[in-house]
Amino acid sequence: MACLSTTLDQQQQSSKKMIRMKSSGLKNPTNASPLIDCDDELSRSALFAFRAKEEEIIKKKMEVKERVQAQLSRVEQETKKLAEIRNDLEALDDPKWKEGLLVRKKVDLVNKELKSLGQNCQKKEKEYREAIEAFNEKNKEKAQLVTRLMEVHTFTYRYI
Repeated sequence: MACLSTTLDQQQQSSKKMIRMKSSGLKNPTNASPLIDCDDELSRSALFAFRAKEEEIIKKKMEVKERVQAQLSRVEQETKKLAEIRNDLEALDDPKWKEGLLVRKKVDLVNKELKSLGQNCQKKEKEYREAIEAFNEKNKEKAQLVTRLMEVHTFTYRYI
């Protein structure tokens, strides 16, 4: 860790020197003094070392992530196996258990069907009542019209 901090310090110092060189007008580092060349080489090597360490850390991080994912998938598979084994053990414990479970599922399915059929039946009954009411109204209207027709017909025969 101390080595890493000294490397970072060296990088910061070298970047400051490069900024000073650029601001002072030195565009070509080969014209600079040998001391600056040495610092430049040190900063490049430190930067290269830093990048190498960073890449190594990323690789290790990915390896650890892959191992954790693999272990999690194994755990999930084992959990599923344990659940199946538990169900099998319960079935062995009570042989009617599985049969009861199947019957319960069938009852649930029939209940769902009954609910939808009941709603459909209520809707049809409502439509039926409305149709009967409309039929009865038309029958009353017909009876009134027939009565009126009879009155008009009778009236016309009396005066003929």
